[in-house]
Amino acid sequence: MRDVARLAGVSHQTVSRVLNGHPNVREQTRIRVQAAITELGYRPNGAARALVTGRSQVMGVVALNTTLYGPASLLSAFELAAADAGFAVSVGSVRSLDRRSIVEAVERHLAHRVAGIVVIAPVESAGEALECLPTDVPLVTVDGDPRRPVPLVTVDQVEGARLATRHLLDAGHRTVWHVSGPGDWFDSAGRIEGWRAALRSAGAEVPPVLQADWSAASGYRSGQMLARMPGVTAVFTANDHLALGVLRALHEHGRRVPQEVSVVGFDDVPEAAYFIPPLTTVRPDFDAVAEASLALLLTQIESGTDRTLRQTVAPTLITRESVAPPSS
Repeated sequence: MRDVARLAGVSHQTVSRVLNGHPNVREQTRIRVQAAITELGYRPNGAARALVTGRSQVMGVVALNTTLYGPASLLSAFELAAADAGFAVSVGSVRSLDRRSIVEAVERHLAHRVAGIVVIAPVESAGEALECLPTDVPLVTVDGDPRRPVPLVTVDQVEGARLATRHLLDAGHRTVWHVSGPGDWFDSAGRIEGWRAALRSAGAEVPPVLQADWSAASGYRSGQMLARMPGVTAVFTANDHLALGVLRALHEHGRRVPQEVSVVGFDDVPEAAYFIPPLTTVRPDFDAVAEASLALLLTQIESGTDRTLRQTVAPTLITRESVAPPSS
């Protein structure tokens, strides 16, 4: 830093202010310092800064080691949002979101003096662990248990399911069947709640839930059952991969979509627009969830921890060609 200051003809305190984006620096001085930084190839020493400030420019993330679209998209979006704010991200992947795995991952992050921690905790087994974590650490959970006293950012799963179900009912279907995700995921529970609420609000029959996992194969198995039921004219699936399996099963049984059966998914995976037919689905705003999570972390870092912080992000219905009025 002193080399940069010498070349730019300023004090090392001025270089520090430029590096930290301090507003009380003349623009001409800022340009001169940035030119010196570029010429010398200077990079701030993150380890030294952590020793001085007590924290680094790194955010820690604890996440399930999975390729599922939702959690993977959330992680990617958070990394981009953190980079825009000048933070690197250290990811602690765990095989299971249980108490021991989460606590150990958080301890590893704390050993490296991360500025804050995000736990992507969409399953019930993570709930107990979150209450065991240090209360003086800036921390946010994503898609976690809304009953826990931990800062939380989540997609409004209930509203997303309402949008999907209401869209099918508005198309003229008398009821809507639901293929759900795993029973221990908060996403699944919220989507079941929203689906039931929309049916009850419309005075429609509430069919039994067909519980599955998140895979296309599981959707296919549920679809085999639905395809054999002539009274089924509308299906809402808890994610787009389940919808893909349902579409395959309906096709094999000669049930045309959307002429005979309408289908709506959830997630809006990149391939959804290229399904046959293109899939109507609910799009969670992963970028907004990531930005809100980062904002809650920064609020805690700047003003102290606050365990009452909550934010819900609204999803959007994306209409395509997999929904039509029921045939006469």
